[in-house]
This record gives sequence, structure tokens and C-alpha cells, in this order.
Amino acid sequence: MGPAAPDPYAGFPRAFFERADDRDDAVFYAPPRLVTHIDDAAIAAVGDLYAELAIDGTAPGPRRVLDLMSSWVSHFRTPPSELVVLGMNADELAANPAATERVVHDLNADPRVPLPDADVDAVVCCVSIDYLTRPIEVLADAGRVLRPGGPLAITFSNRCFPTKAVRGWLSTDDDQHGRVVAELVRRTGLFDEPHVELRTPWGVGDPLFAVTATRLATR
Repeated sequence: MGPAAPDPYAGFPRAFFERADDRDDAVFYAPPRLVTHIDDAAIAAVGDLYAELAIDGTAPGPRRVLDLMSSWVSHFRTPPSELVVLGMNADELAANPAATERVVHDLNADPRVPLPDADVDAVVCCVSIDYLTRPIEVLADAGRVLRPGGPLAITFSNRCFPTKAVRGWLSTDDDQHGRVVAELVRRTGLFDEPHVELRTPWGVGDPLFAVTATRLATR
């Protein structure tokens, strides 16, 4: 029997990725919530980021994008030609007008993204990273389905469902959140050095932070 695999979460405090409500997520997310969780300025900042990354419908050439932990809206100013939305609630995903493909899947139950290798040009995750109990495995599999050179864009604010957000997120501040997300991306070993930035004016409305990184070439 060989040596045990290294713990990808080594160094994080015990219980960091546990939650107050550890019931099956399917129960909590069963009722559709057709609401937005950030204000208009933060939503616009998400759309601006996607345009800057050249992954929306204004980019030259078609783009196939995966929206992880998606809902009824994906915040693209102009949707990409193909948008795969993966989320927990079928009714919410059905209501997403930008979606061209819908996948109902619980990433906390199974962190593997049900798509082929190198299937998409970009992966985005908007105001949801704080709900993942195995985020490194999810981000690593997002890297698997992302083509080399493609961007990963994780955005977040200070809003959440507190009983479903992991304890470590609730016990850290906005600046620490950026460092945590960057470290999670870094530990996959699949991306270049993550870039953390505040995308909205400080102290005005809902803050919108972004962590972006690029998929490294396949070794």
C-alpha cells in the first residue's frame, strides 16, 4: 500500500469548509429563487469583467462558456454563442434566457463537472464560491473541462445564505476572501497565478470582487 495522498486542504483550519446547515443541498435549493443577490452596479461589474475577458457575445469568434452554480440569470451583457449553465434548481436554469445547455448537478455531492475534457473556452462562477465544501476538487475539475489558455473568473460579494456558506467564509473578511479564493485556485496546480481585484467603487453599494486566472497548457 503506497503513501497516502497529500491533503489538498492542509493548513486550512479544521471545520473551515463545514456549514451550519449540513442537510442535503437539494432540500434547501428545491424552491426556485428568481431573485438577484447583488445590486445593479455589481451586476454590471460582472458583465464588464466578462467583456474584458473576451468571453461574451461581443468577442471575435464563438465562445462556449460554463457558468458554475448558475441560476436564472448569468449577468453577461451579451451572452456567448454557447452557455452551459450548471446549478441545483431545474426551474431556475430553465428560466435563464442566455443558456443554450442546462445541467442540474450538485457539486457538493459530486465535485466532478459532467462535461468532457477541454470542452469550454471559459469557466465563470458568480457569487457562489462560498457554498462549496470541496472547492479545490471542483476548481480542479473546472480546469479539466477548460481549454488551455482559457480564463477562469470567480466573482463574489458580501452577500450569502449564511447557513449554507462555509464557516471559514463567514469568519473572514472581504480582503481575506480574495486571498482564500486565490489560494484555492492555486492549489489545483492547473492555472497561472490568480489575480484578485475589487471591481466596484469602494464603499458604494454591493462590493464585487473578482479572482481570475488562466488555464495552463497541458503538460
